[in-house]
Amino acid sequence: MTRYRSFLALVLAFLTAFLVSCGSPAAKTPPTYTADQTALIQDYVSRIETSRERLPELAKLIQDENWVFVKNFIRGPLGELRSRISVIQRNLLPNAKAKATELAKEVAENLIAIDEAAQKRDYKAAISSYGALQRNIDAFLSLAPGA
Repeated sequence: MTRYRSFLALVLAFLTAFLVSCGSPAAKTPPTYTADQTALIQDYVSRIETSRERLPELAKLIQDENWVFVKNFIRGPLGELRSRISVIQRNLLPNAKAKATELAKEVAENLIAIDEAAQKRDYKAAISSYGALQRNIDAFLSLAPGA
């Protein structure tokens, strides 16, 4: 009888191992944006695009070396750019958040660099940072859903 139990236990162990190995793992659905997230992101994207459309005005101020107005423009029409980017950044899916965080930091650094260049009256640094600002805003906007 002991031998029969051992044999039965061995068969049950193999049967259990076979059934477990044949089972499929639960399929995970990839994270997606909710309708509310998409609406919020699109609202802020349009606000950032409005600011983006005004960047040629900043370029003109830099070309004219109108440093006071360069500083005012960064604080005025572009003043809310960082907070708008932050709202989008918080609502992006995890796979886009790391890149968005990096680009948001670079946009902030570009604005600071333009401000510092205006303070020093450094045309080359200002125009270089302006070009980087444009590229970084465009790259950030490309991360938004539907972009």
